[in-house]
Amino acid sequence: MIMSSCRDAETVMDAVEFILENFTEMNKLWVRMQLEGPGRVREKREKERSALQELVGKNLHVLSQIEGVDLEIYKETVLPRVLEQVVNCKDDLSQYYLMDCIIQVFPDEYHLQTLEMLLAAFPQVQPTVDIKTVLSPLMDRLSKYAASSADVLTEFLQVEAFTKLSNAIEKVIEMQVDMPAVGAITLYVSLLTFTLRVHPDRLDYVDQVLGACVKKLSSIPKLEDRWATKQLVALLSAPLEKYNDTVTALTLSNYPRVMDHLDNGTNKVMAMVIIESIMKNNTCISTADKVEVLFELIKGLIKDLDGATDELDEEDFKDEQNSVAKLIHMLYNNEPEEMLKIICIVWKHTMAGGPKRLPFTVPSLVFSALRLVRQMQGQEGDIVGEEVPATPKKIFQLLSQMIEALSAVPSPELALRLYLQCAKAANGCDLEYVAYEFFTQVFVLYEEEIANSKAQVTAIHLIIGALQRMNVFNVENRDTLTHKTTGYSARLLKKPDQCRAVYACSHLFWVDGQDGIRDGERVLLCLKRALRIANAAQQMASIARDSSGPLTLFVEILNKYLYYFEKGNKQITAAAIQHLIELINTEMQSDSATSDAFLASTLRYIQFQKQRGGVMGAKFESIKL
Repeated sequence: MIMSSCRDAETVMDAVEFILENFTEMNKLWVRMQLEGPGRVREKREKERSALQELVGKNLHVLSQIEGVDLEIYKETVLPRVLEQVVNCKDDLSQYYLMDCIIQVFPDEYHLQTLEMLLAAFPQVQPTVDIKTVLSPLMDRLSKYAASSADVLTEFLQVEAFTKLSNAIEKVIEMQVDMPAVGAITLYVSLLTFTLRVHPDRLDYVDQVLGACVKKLSSIPKLEDRWATKQLVALLSAPLEKYNDTVTALTLSNYPRVMDHLDNGTNKVMAMVIIESIMKNNTCISTADKVEVLFELIKGLIKDLDGATDELDEEDFKDEQNSVAKLIHMLYNNEPEEMLKIICIVWKHTMAGGPKRLPFTVPSLVFSALRLVRQMQGQEGDIVGEEVPATPKKIFQLLSQMIEALSAVPSPELALRLYLQCAKAANGCDLEYVAYEFFTQVFVLYEEEIANSKAQVTAIHLIIGALQRMNVFNVENRDTLTHKTTGYSARLLKKPDQCRAVYACSHLFWVDGQDGIRDGERVLLCLKRALRIANAAQQMASIARDSSGPLTLFVEILNKYLYYFEKGNKQITAAAIQHLIELINTEMQSDSATSDAFLASTLRYIQFQKQRGGVMGAKFESIKL
């Protein structure tokens, strides 16, 4: 048995030796065959060399198939002899082909156990050999092999595969000084892919790969190769895709340093990829330091980068800024102090972006700050001191600065809406002087910045709606604000707009659920004033021979009368309603107007109330239709 085993071993070694000799001679002949001479000779020589190349590869394939060629024989005999031939032949085509054959025909287990020996040959090949197309498949095969079982993964840890691969790539790049940027970056992409598959928990390894890439890129003045740029985007995208968590990428110190080497256009593209990853995975960025890193990463979207000369596409710009606005809502921390730090960091970066970006980003930031205010609602507004930096008062001061910057863009209509939102929030915090100051800013904007008549109408109704909900003001302050509002309403350009704004102001003097705001006389004054304006509009319409508009105004005012009549306003009597109905009927007859659906519906409502009986029915009974 022992003698038989020895004979078998000798036979295996004889076969190995024979094939290795055959391989060596064939490879030498292949290298010596140069493609020179006249056209026909060169063509014939090329066919011969191609056939010989195939035979060289078959020798290695046969070696891998011989029974008895185990890891020990491969490690001690086969690989050293083949690598010796690879290094000594000094032919770039042969070296590339042989290295590729080794990787393809021998088992992954053998590559792992002889990794140091195999990698040592790469820096010794000719500088013209495209190393990336050989090393990258090797790393890909090894990473897939590592994922095959837990035991295999343990072997990878034992042989320190990452360290060996990293060192080999560094030596190759060092030896091949003329290697194009795309080649080096592709190697780092493959190494990073290997690392993320084999060592996903080792963020230090990931950061090390990024750092090595930064070192290589620092020697390149400017990355202009589009394929190199594409590979760099792949390098940056890999951690995002692996972890599905942008927060992880924010912990990598070299991540932003890699992004700095992207051109302005690609930097913006990568920034969009980062934001999309955050939105897709619903990632909440919850600490100020991570927000700082994040906004440094996406700086291509939030400000004009140095050297940016490309013409700005308006649609692309809007999409980018809307993405940044959405991102702001993903920044949140339950701790008020930390959340205020986050808001301040975002505001700092937002201000650096210039006025054209503010209309997109400031509203999101304002609402983020208002969310914090509502979270803190009930705290004392006058708390001061560094120990409690986050107070409603301090946040409102910051909000005022934000909206003031927005109004200077100018974007007065948007600023007005945001001031009103802040006033409502101050009302919830019982900060009367703060709410009053916001309304003051609203009126300043209205008087000085909003000149368009349609915008004025919209603004007035927004002001009325906001003021109606305020319950923080004392009598004097509320009277001042309502007086201003009714005055602006009566001075709108068009009579119908005046009329509607004035009767809307009546709600400022009659607010359900708030004691003390039920001033029936002033409600009636608003409605009578609206009637006078409607009459003036009717006279102007008569001259223009148009009776449809004013009639609608009268019916709208009638509905306001009915509303306050039901609410129990004693100043609004059934007789007044009766008089208004008769007035409308008279106008319809005198102007030969067609029946009005709005009026008909209103009259049916009155009839319904009369028929329902009870207290309300009794109130409506005296109204004659």
